[in-house]
Amino acid sequence: MAIQRLLVVDDDDDMRSMMTQYLRKSGYMVMAAATGRDVKAHLEKGRIDLVLLDVMLGDENGVQICANLRNTHDVPIILVSALSADHQRMQGYEVGADDYIAKPFNPDLLLARIRAVLRRGQRSASLNYRRNTSQYFFSGWQYDGKRDEVQSPSGFQVVLSRRETALLKVLLANPHIPLTRDEILSAMDVTKDIENEPSDVSGRALDVLVGRLRQKIEDNPKEPQLLKTERGVGYIFATDVDRTSA
Repeated sequence: MAIQRLLVVDDDDDMRSMMTQYLRKSGYMVMAAATGRDVKAHLEKGRIDLVLLDVMLGDENGVQICANLRNTHDVPIILVSALSADHQRMQGYEVGADDYIAKPFNPDLLLARIRAVLRRGQRSASLNYRRNTSQYFFSGWQYDGKRDEVQSPSGFQVVLSRRETALLKVLLANPHIPLTRDEILSAMDVTKDIENEPSDVSGRALDVLVGRLRQKIEDNPKEPQLLKTERGVGYIFATDVDRTSA
């Protein structure tokens, strides 16, 4: 099960902070943006599973941003606005918004609408992004997603077990994001049987797996620079990741 990533776009600092904190507590990874340029940067940097887009962004128009995104992305978009007249809602739907929520709103209702859009939004661009990504580059390393091959900065191929590979894939998809052990295990889909691998899926088993991966990709596993422990949370992949698609 993939960890779902949301992008909250609002130029009001308080509203953006409130929505971001609430959605993080609800189990999502949440990025924040205040401008159309920020939105573009987030979408180019990595996958986004849903965009919550305010209609009134200072000098920018969220409806127009939505229309522009539809020319290049299929990511689900929910427009959020204090403008709630029927013709304003219709304008949003006409440019490709998946839903339209009027301010002020009940946070629980917002969460329900997000879940509904995500359920029917399996067509999202983020899924295409994951399918098409073929190579990852990080700190001189290279991972070939089609061949499941890892190459060190010196050019040597490093052999990973299937669980080590599954862990690495989760980390590569979520750089610079603190992940809990439960989030990592869920994203690895460790309930599936893996031949010749332990069946234990506890947090302790993940810690052992992290240690094994560090032995293979860190210069000094005792002082890791790539796969770091995030105190009180879990782990973080603390390096930039570049991707190419097929």
